Amino acid sequence: MQPGGIEIILIEDNPDDALLTIRALKKNNLANNIFHLKDGSEAIDYFFGLGEFAGRNILETPKLVLLDLKMPKINGLEVLEKIKSDERTMHIPIVVLTSSNEDPDIEKCYKLGVNSYIVKPVGFQNFGSIVSQLGVYWLLLNQKP
Repeated sequence: MQPGGIEIILIEDNPDDALLTIRALKKNNLANNIFHLKDGSEAIDYFFGLGEFAGRNILETPKLVLLDLKMPKINGLEVLEKIKSDERTMHIPIVVLTSSNEDPDIEKCYKLGVNSYIVKPVGFQNFGSIVSQLGVYWLLLNQKP
């Protein structure tokens, strides 16, 4: 279920937004190995080797996580808090990519340790451009600890 050498984890419940994000990254040759998780519960299981991901080496981490906030089961804020509060996963770069531009969400995300907060732009052209810029920065320019 898990491809080897994952570069990006996309945590997004909206299939259309997930497809647009994956297309934009692949179109710009920025990520060959993208793994899509469909909700917060699945994300927690993946990162901590639970449920269907039991036995996964949780020390193998992606270069980047793209995280939506408004999701069923476990929301993005809870996922962010769990990942950033665990010593094994706290250094993974997380970019919130969401439709919420509400100040409380933005403030809470930064308090929890998000690396960047981006509001999803309207329209495929703008969306693709933003995702492409994210990919260039986080996958090619940014240096991991």
